[in-house]
Amino acid sequence: MTDPAIRPFRAEVPQSALDDLADRLGRTTWPDELPGAGVAYGMPLDRVRHLASRWAETFDWRAVEARLNAHPQFVTEIDGEDIHFLHVRSSRADALPVVLTHGWPGSVIEYLDVITPLTEPDDPTAPAFHLVIPSLPGFGFSGPTRSAGWNRYRTARAWAQLMSRLGYERYGAVGNDAGSLISPEVGRTDPEHVVGVHVTQLFSFPSGDPAEFAGLSDADQAALGHLQWFYENKFSFNQVHSQQPQTLAYALIDSPVGLLAWNAQLFDQALDDDFVLANVALYWFTRTAASAMRFYWEDAHAGDQPSGPTTTPTALAMFPGDFQSIRRFAERDHAAIVRWTAYDTDVEGRGEVGGHYAAHQATGVLVGDIREFFAGLR
Repeated sequence: MTDPAIRPFRAEVPQSALDDLADRLGRTTWPDELPGAGVAYGMPLDRVRHLASRWAETFDWRAVEARLNAHPQFVTEIDGEDIHFLHVRSSRADALPVVLTHGWPGSVIEYLDVITPLTEPDDPTAPAFHLVIPSLPGFGFSGPTRSAGWNRYRTARAWAQLMSRLGYERYGAVGNDAGSLISPEVGRTDPEHVVGVHVTQLFSFPSGDPAEFAGLSDADQAALGHLQWFYENKFSFNQVHSQQPQTLAYALIDSPVGLLAWNAQLFDQALDDDFVLANVALYWFTRTAASAMRFYWEDAHAGDQPSGPTTTPTALAMFPGDFQSIRRFAERDHAAIVRWTAYDTDVEGRGEVGGHYAAHQATGVLVGDIREFFAGLR
């Protein structure tokens, strides 16, 4: 990689920032909580106290930096913003380039576990990949952003430019969470070069036409019921981010425990503490709480949007405990769904593989699904 616009990068948070964090954690003012409230009012006090204690006493940020710095990282300016990305090339000559996109409150950290199995598979006959793992504009080491308008569509165009700058003429797009919104748009904006799109959610919803509900299976009805529950009980983050991100930002940028509580509400308790804290700490040290939340505002207020369904070959790997996509609605928005896999809670004897962060929680299963999908497109 010789493009002078691409600069090497290392994660190196100053010790003064770690000392400031320790001081702030030690001076936390805790809210009261009604006895027996549980999760009825939001994040329970005992959960946040536990995570804050781990953050202050045993969590090792330098170990997170070492994991990141074990891989080549770079920064390049695209459309006026600095974009941070990991770029890990396989030793295999037949490797397919793939761009992997995270969401909120995740980060590039959610893909660290898949790097080795995707780039250097133990089986020499298994597909291998060159990986490009960018931090979303305004997230982590790509932020804060300096300009407005960074929605899924502008980000997709930036990713196409990034892959072109890296010299990749044929590549795939993989995504989770916001990455599952962005990756199909990468295929739409760069159809001559994107061979396929692999996501863990297809966020397609009822249009309002009553006819759409006729004949839905019991599983699809259950998925609609879960979606309704999520909307009524867990959707406040989306509403605030889409309407008043700047108002909330004052609290999150000033209080590490405030940021911890807000971000951790979307991290299931089945996730290990270090994974949760690594992601939250990345937002804290880069001061990107505000700019990351703005992605939701920009997406909700996007102007001209592409019309019609996407046409790039698309695969869904759906995991239990996560958003449950409904194929009838998804096929209205994506005309070339060629693979649809809904995993059970037990896969190949591995036990529970549910959850929103499949790259971390079900690494082997997700890696296998990605391999099978792209192998079928060659």
